[in-house]
Amino acid sequence: MHRDELADFLRRSRERLTPRDVGLVEGPRRRTPGLRREEVAALAQMSADYYMRLEQARSPQPSVQLLAALARALRLTIDERDHLYLLAGHRPPEGARAGEYLRPSMLYLLDRLDSVPVQVLSDLGDLLAQNEMAQALFGCVCTVAREDRNIVLRWFTEPDVRRHFAPEEHEEHSRQLVADLRAAVARRGDDAAARTLVTRLRAASADFAALWDRHEVAVRRSHPYRLTHPELGRIDFDCEVLATPAADQRLRIFTPPPGGTEALDMLRVLGPQHRHDTAATRAGTRAGGVGDPPEPL
Repeated sequence: MHRDELADFLRRSRERLTPRDVGLVEGPRRRTPGLRREEVAALAQMSADYYMRLEQARSPQPSVQLLAALARALRLTIDERDHLYLLAGHRPPEGARAGEYLRPSMLYLLDRLDSVPVQVLSDLGDLLAQNEMAQALFGCVCTVAREDRNIVLRWFTEPDVRRHFAPEEHEEHSRQLVADLRAAVARRGDDAAARTLVTRLRAASADFAALWDRHEVAVRRSHPYRLTHPELGRIDFDCEVLATPAADQRLRIFTPPPGGTEALDMLRVLGPQHRHDTAATRAGTRAGGVGDPPEPL
């Protein structure tokens, strides 16, 4: 808890507001700008004495419920609210989720990043979209049911997927997938989609159940990515995992290591053989008989 910074932030946030901003009547005897401490305390439904101690940097740590009330009372933006939580020593609430909806700007980015493979995943590992280079690398997903387009599920339930990776890397890859999923499930809290996925994985794979019970946590960010392409053979990439404005979506960009651009050149040649109805994939529809068996890992 950063008491001095918290006190300063509360005071300055209070001073930026006028009674009119919060629906109060502005009386004639107001010597200083902004709201009074008593007014903020009343709006947040807390005692004026406790709020005064917060601004004087001599209060105990406020609860998340009290912080939420203060954020509403002070009309804080989402970024300001998150800052308030961090200063008080708490993790900010999770941001808004997009689910399977892809913002137009994200689709535009997929189309523009046409020189490297790019995928959009949910935080649980659901493949939401990929560009043509990624289709050439991993294959088409248009024949796979939407609920089965999860990279963790396919890794642990479809043996064919693993043959594209060196056997000595299977164990580490499994641990990374499970540790990343564990972190996502914890961030979501009591979430139905997360519970359903974990229950399904535990029932379908003893390997997953054993790794899940180890309770390892590690968010996947930048990491090397090696696989065996059915036509190009061994390919090495560096995978960058970027956060998107939505709390539950990630952008994966596959770039070649220095001096390794030959694989990208070959993927561009293969691209037309792997094209399919992109709109159908983004909408989650099924169009049978197009493309190679998908390996979106």
